[in-house]
Amino acid sequence: MEEERKIKIHGTYRHFKGKFYIVEDIAFHSETKEEYVVYRQLYGDNSLWLREKNMFLSKIDFKKYPDSKQQYRFELTDLTELNYLK
Repeated sequence: MEEERKIKIHGTYRHFKGKFYIVEDIAFHSETKEEYVVYRQLYGDNSLWLREKNMFLSKIDFKKYPDSKQQYRFELTDLTELNYLK
């Protein structure tokens, strides 16, 4: 059985397309109570984004993205991978 993945608040994540983001918090939809991840891009204008938690934690569709180098849409990373931002 696969271990449940958890979101690390203030953790740095790499998107499968290569950009980096920091998770700001978890938010809840006012009507459905569905969980959303609030995250900030670590490039450009540092925009704030919102994505359904299930989608944030989802596996990559390798049929659609056969060249993906990671298993999940977003993967927790350490800050040493951010050297390219300097």
